[in-house]
Amino acid sequence: MKHIFKKRLSLAITLVLFVFVVLVATFGTIIIIGLLLNYFGIGDYKPKNQAENNDNPLVGLSFICILIGTSLTAFLSKKALNPIRKVIDSTHKVAAGDFSVKVDIKGIGELEELSESFNKMTQELASIETLRSDFINNFSHEFKTPIMSIRGFARLLQENHLTAEERQEYLNIIVSESERLSALSSNVLTLAKYENLEMVINQAPFSLDEQIRRAIILMEPKWSVKDLNVHIDLDEVTFLGNKEFTQQIWINLLDNAIKFSHPGGSINIALTKTDSEIRFMIQDEGVGMDEATKAHIFDKFFQGDSSHAKNGNGLGLPLVKRIVDLCNGDIFVQSELGNGSIFTILFYSKTGSRTS
Repeated sequence: MKHIFKKRLSLAITLVLFVFVVLVATFGTIIIIGLLLNYFGIGDYKPKNQAENNDNPLVGLSFICILIGTSLTAFLSKKALNPIRKVIDSTHKVAAGDFSVKVDIKGIGELEELSESFNKMTQELASIETLRSDFINNFSHEFKTPIMSIRGFARLLQENHLTAEERQEYLNIIVSESERLSALSSNVLTLAKYENLEMVINQAPFSLDEQIRRAIILMEPKWSVKDLNVHIDLDEVTFLGNKEFTQQIWINLLDNAIKFSHPGGSINIALTKTDSEIRFMIQDEGVGMDEATKAHIFDKFFQGDSSHAKNGNGLGLPLVKRIVDLCNGDIFVQSELGNGSIFTILFYSKTGSRTS
């Protein structure tokens, strides 16, 4: 029997029980008062004397019962509304910026569900606030570093005793840092534009394998410098989508693979198509990632290499993730520290199904 009482009651049943308890309590009070009045001879009702005495004790009794019923209703409703008041008070705290608030309501189905949803909401708001704070801190750092570098070397160029080689070196650094700042600004604006989109627009069929080949050729100066071997195995695939969006995927994934590959290593790129999905895979033999790094690679400005030895700003993979999501696809990563990484992207056809 215990498990029956532990089950959640619905709000409607609770209200019905509440009204029932009030009625029973009122009716019981009426009976007790009537018995007491009758016991003391106050409530004797004699029809033959009705004409002589117009004062009916039932009128007073009814008034007393109404007063008691109203009092019981007010008292019990206050208790019944306590869970709602808890939620209201917690909502005010959240509005004031306290996202650590938790509500624990048990017993009533709808109110228990409300408390669970409320706790999920505060948890999500706390996560968003943390991400916002981290984003601002990282954004400030990433912009401040090249600006300070440019300012420092520009001041050095103001000195007259520099050699021509030193001047050229400082100018090259200023140009490099300016390009880094420009790329960062461009990535931030691009990511912001894609994050505000709800669906892919301007879709048209195009050759996906040809676009990937062009991206590999475009990145040739980078992988040639590191003497990397790029192996490709691409099926002919016609894709319905936005060419600008998907181009960003291949460029950023290639750049990421090149960046973390060892000199003389290999990068394998494959594109396959089935009746239900299109699969893109890029594999490198680079430094790889540990579990902690894998858990955050799609966070804005996150860089697994905390020493910043690798050139980057931590926006490439978040941008890839957002575009893949807009295309109703999935992205997966397999990696072990020291054993390279594999990024896999799946686009689904109408007969395929997207994973949750």
